[in-house]
Amino acid sequence: MAKITALRVAATALLLFAAACGSTGKPPAPATTPPSATTAPPPDPAAVGANELGMIPILMYHQLSPAPAGDYDQTPEKFRAELDRLLRENYRPITVSRYVSGAIDLPAGTHPVVLTFDDSTVSQLAFTAEGNPVPDSVIGILEDFHTKHPEFGSTATFFVNNEPFANDPRALPWLAAHGYEIGAHTATHANLGRLDSTGVQRELVENLRAITAAVPNSPIRTMALPLGISPSDRGLASAGSWDGTPYSFDAVMLVGAEPAPSPFGALDVTAIPRIRSGRAPVPFDSGYWLDHLAEHPEQRYTCDGNPGRISFPRNLSAELTARWSPQSAPY
Repeated sequence: MAKITALRVAATALLLFAAACGSTGKPPAPATTPPSATTAPPPDPAAVGANELGMIPILMYHQLSPAPAGDYDQTPEKFRAELDRLLRENYRPITVSRYVSGAIDLPAGTHPVVLTFDDSTVSQLAFTAEGNPVPDSVIGILEDFHTKHPEFGSTATFFVNNEPFANDPRALPWLAAHGYEIGAHTATHANLGRLDSTGVQRELVENLRAITAAVPNSPIRTMALPLGISPSDRGLASAGSWDGTPYSFDAVMLVGAEPAPSPFGALDVTAIPRIRSGRAPVPFDSGYWLDHLAEHPEQRYTCDGNPGRISFPRNLSAELTARWSPQSAPY
């Protein structure tokens, strides 16, 4: 773990310089039906190398474009290629909310990945004249990928500003209706480090009001810091109030530099790292970390197939946070 710590420090410094689990199958059969007639029990955790104290890549995307202009943007072809790689390497997507709450209900032997998208641009979601997602948009690609590979799932977390997706009133309801998570990203994509406490809270409350007006039955549990910059009072990124409206987030996302820790380990929900995926390879980007986790599978979160237990090699027991001890299943 000393090696990983060193990598994390180096990655964070470089970025500053540059700018448990279970089956997703059918519901349990009635108690009168013999287990052998329904689904097989999850395999032995050791047999799949389960490690639910391992690291989870939370990938950060921005715009898709045939000719990316920004370092954080990429082509639709590159995005499709990254999805292909995630599928080949047995990753399955979950939302930020599922990650931070530990609700990682995936098949045994798979690895969770979190796909996040900032800034709510039309390259992420726009509609054709027929009312369908544009094929080369993020959602168009995700939905098509799911159609071709239903085992991969189709979910992600979108951190949106006010007037999202060119202020198309169809967009947020469509995301909510199709199982995508909507998170806060401030009203105007503000640099929160330059605002006083009132300004920070106003940005977040106005953002929440705009989102909930469009999707009133979708609680907003997560937020991403614009530019990765925290307010002077870091606590205001997690909770506060303005004009009589309070807010509270379960997770605050950074720009990041490294995979995120297991939700059952040393997780700081006020500063969760993400990994950039952009137009060209850079140190500590998605390609680097996916390569690293492929070369060191023992460091990667691997599901045991049972949502009621947290499986991991016994030598990692000290990494488990005490509140999760009742579900622990070291082997």
